[in-house]
Amino acid sequence: MTQDTAGAPETRVTVCPAGAWGIALACLLDRRGCRVTLWSRREDYAQALEMTRLDPLRLPGMSLPEGITVTADTARALDGAEGVILVPASCGMRELCRTLAPFLRSAGTSPYLLSATKGLEVETGLRMSQIIAQELGDLSPAPVAVLSGPNFSIEVARGLPTTTVVASSCRRTAEYWQRLLTDRLFRVYVGPDVTGVELGGALKNIIAIAVGMAEGLGLGLNAQAALITRGLAEIARLGVTMGANPLTFAGLSGVGDLVLTCTGRYSRNRQAGIELGRGTPLADVLASLRMVVEGVTTTRAAYGLSRQLGVKMPITEELFQVFFGGKRPAAVAESLMSREPTRELDGFTLEPTDW
Repeated sequence: MTQDTAGAPETRVTVCPAGAWGIALACLLDRRGCRVTLWSRREDYAQALEMTRLDPLRLPGMSLPEGITVTADTARALDGAEGVILVPASCGMRELCRTLAPFLRSAGTSPYLLSATKGLEVETGLRMSQIIAQELGDLSPAPVAVLSGPNFSIEVARGLPTTTVVASSCRRTAEYWQRLLTDRLFRVYVGPDVTGVELGGALKNIIAIAVGMAEGLGLGLNAQAALITRGLAEIARLGVTMGANPLTFAGLSGVGDLVLTCTGRYSRNRQAGIELGRGTPLADVLASLRMVVEGVTTTRAAYGLSRQLGVKMPITEELFQVFFGGKRPAAVAESLMSREPTRELDGFTLEPTDW
């Protein structure tokens, strides 16, 4: 595969930590000609990956490129980094930032920061960029940027054609990451709607579990299409209430990511829903998948936000009752179908006020 390195060669970029998505982005950056360091929390894993270049769980059927350095030494990982990409599970973002902060301060390093994590902090409902700004904002020369879109990590790692969005309140920052990441196999669009891009990426995991449940229950394709469509409506309702541009949810980080996660065979959230629909207890589902299912914790955070802001999110509310209230998945369809009839665009201001 030929490299397209215009604007990227020799740029030092650190990716933290070495999960599936982190590895995929490291492979992309290596293809772009960057000097990439992949940081792992675990010394044993870093040594094994550095030596063998193999991880059957995260890199099935492929090996890590030789140009990528893997280390658990935080100071070494951040040394000279011009850009740092943060990709932990959402529940670990604040801890990761606090781990990195003293090393960034002592090194006097001021890297550009990019969040590629899709989720919300359960305790606060904060988006990932808000957490990063709280913990590391004084250590970066520009506002935090966020990346989200219909991006399965294994396909990005393998170099299959992909599109995504980078958003930042600072256009220069968004375009910095656009130049660094874009090549003929990974097309990056930019925009200013950080809130919308992050919420689309986080909340679609909830809907993907619901769609998987419908499949596991044998409810048919009509039901799955309805959940995707009405799921997008409640994502947009919450997003607009929180200040997002409604058009963002018609883009890659909205409907694009939603459709992929609800229908794609690599989707952990969809697979978790299928197993729940078949009657498998939630704890067993999570244990069997061996990787984080973001939709479960995001459901709790989104449910809290919906109650706090007075936004109707019926699918999210039903899943909250399944996960945390003991409701049977089989009862969800009846609850949703028996809701009081309403207008399709209820909650939006797109219809005539006198209609």
